[in-house]
Amino acid sequence: MRKIALLTLLLTACGGSSPDGQAASTEGNAASSGDTSMASSGSSGSGGSGAGSGSSSSQASSGSGSGGGSSVMIPANPFGSHTFTYAAGSILPDSASQADLDKATSSYYDTWKGKYLKAGCGAGRYYIETKTEAGNLTVSEGHGYGMLLSAIMAGHDPDARKYFDGMYLYFRDHPSATSPDLMAWYQDASCANAQGQDSASDGDIDIAFALLLADKQWGSCDDINYKAEALKVIEAIKTKTLDATHSYVLLGDWADPGDAKFYKSTRSSDFVIDHFKSFGAASGDPTWTGLVDSTYKLIATMRTKYSPATGLLPDFIKDPLGAPAPAAANFLEGANDGAYDYNACRDPWRLATDFLVSGDDRAKTAALTLTTWIKGATGGDPASIRAGYQLNGTPSAGSDYLTMAFAAPFGPAAMVNGSNKAWLNAVWQEADSAAPEGYYEDTIKLLTMVVMSGNWWAPEARPEVCSPAP
Repeated sequence: MRKIALLTLLLTACGGSSPDGQAASTEGNAASSGDTSMASSGSSGSGGSGAGSGSSSSQASSGSGSGGGSSVMIPANPFGSHTFTYAAGSILPDSASQADLDKATSSYYDTWKGKYLKAGCGAGRYYIETKTEAGNLTVSEGHGYGMLLSAIMAGHDPDARKYFDGMYLYFRDHPSATSPDLMAWYQDASCANAQGQDSASDGDIDIAFALLLADKQWGSCDDINYKAEALKVIEAIKTKTLDATHSYVLLGDWADPGDAKFYKSTRSSDFVIDHFKSFGAASGDPTWTGLVDSTYKLIATMRTKYSPATGLLPDFIKDPLGAPAPAAANFLEGANDGAYDYNACRDPWRLATDFLVSGDDRAKTAALTLTTWIKGATGGDPASIRAGYQLNGTPSAGSDYLTMAFAAPFGPAAMVNGSNKAWLNAVWQEADSAAPEGYYEDTIKLLTMVVMSGNWWAPEARPEVCSPAP
């Protein structure tokens, strides 16, 4: 889904609360750390010395209070342990030590968590407060991001499993009307589903992947069988949010075959190819390999025909199985639906991540094209990255400002080749020093910092923690 400008509407109707169970304060009392911070006592400092120091790996992650009855368990892949190695030829920023990269990422996570992770909408429930517009509480996109981050940051955050399980429960409380294993995309300030009880594909794709991470982080032998739940969501994505040929991702489960306009269209930011590979590994279903191949074919077709010099993809693509083309203005969200805008800005991060975890040369080609262009367009200064481009590289109208939603994703894209080291260092430094923005920008920045610091991993590459008894 697309980011909409954040407003200052206060959450008053949902019973949101801090971890100690007190009612959430209004924005006027936001400075009261006891009421608004999601960090438990001592949590923020648990990895403050840098997860790379090794101390965080001994932190126990507690599921107490999550509503799932999960036992205390040390995460198998604690943040900062770097047990997963990125693909040959990839690079990390070298303007800071590994310990400092980890420390910057974990510190920013603590800040992000205190601002956006909230308790409420039921006992033991947690959600990401997105406030995308007046009356909004959260969206499934943000919920997926929150579940990813809770699983990845375990080991730094001793309460990560509690938060993860609470977000899982919230997800289960808010199903799409089309499938109980997909999430309704939007909840209002009263915690109710609103604006149509249907799904947005990206949220469910991240939720399924996060459940696979949780299985390899804590195992599936307690009250929540993360692996089994992941497989349910994966199957629902396949049956409800892929087209009939399983060749492209639909905009959501609401895209009906009888509606040619929306059914025969896709969103480039849903090309989360590393996740698709993990879905195939977990399920044994060759559908996902086919989707990977057809998605890369579509990317190459769009690049060749519409953006050979830039590699940019549009927010929306029409007719992906026929004559793929950028969507027209105001196709679904706005004047830049056929341009590189607030959906597609995530593409460099998502595509590069597939190369980093799998070494797929198709991802490397896409990331290198983007990186070569953006370095030239900005004169090597990431502060000059604009907030939106036409596919030929011309800045879009009204894009003359810097935001991490557009700048930070070019960091992972630079990691695919050693010739980009100076540019990668500059993007890392720009992201690390950037001032807070809103939910969308801050979350994209954090997720890209996780990748740039070398802390992303593929669940299929990690050993089983435990398997539930048959």
